[in-house]
Amino acid sequence: MLAVALLVLLCASASANSIQSRTSSYSGEYGGKGGKRFSHSGNQLDGPITAFRIRVNRYYIVGLQVRYGTVWSDYVGGTQGDLEEIFLHPGESVIQVSGKYKSYVKQMIFMTDKGRYLPFGKDSGTSFNAVPLHPNTVLRFISGRSGSAIDSISLHWDTYPSHCNTC
Repeated sequence: MLAVALLVLLCASASANSIQSRTSSYSGEYGGKGGKRFSHSGNQLDGPITAFRIRVNRYYIVGLQVRYGTVWSDYVGGTQGDLEEIFLHPGESVIQVSGKYKSYVKQMIFMTDKGRYLPFGKDSGTSFNAVPLHPNTVLRFISGRSGSAIDSISLHWDTYPSHCNTC
């Protein structure tokens, strides 16, 4: 009898989990296979994305750093090229990322829910266009591969954090 009750409870739990709406999705990996893996998955706990620092040269995106809430992630990538910095407006979120790649990420364009386009890099290579799979979700964190440049990029989408007090 205990086994039957346990089985019923397990089935009810599995059914409830399948009914829950899913909000997270993943886009990528866009770029080459070189470099060392990095992930900002833990940084999303500091809050939503609020700014980008991206280093570019004549050919590709060299490095990047993302601010989550008020805390900057570790810088990944190389040191050559010009550093560009763009801040999002309060409450603004990235809802689409497009760009170009080959062996390295050559261009990234962040589109926001306020209608802004934030372009970085050079317009050459294979195109990509990343959007979340679920409605009302935004870019929550970035992962990829880097060495002396950004070899590849992946984009992770989920709901805007409602618990952020410092954003």
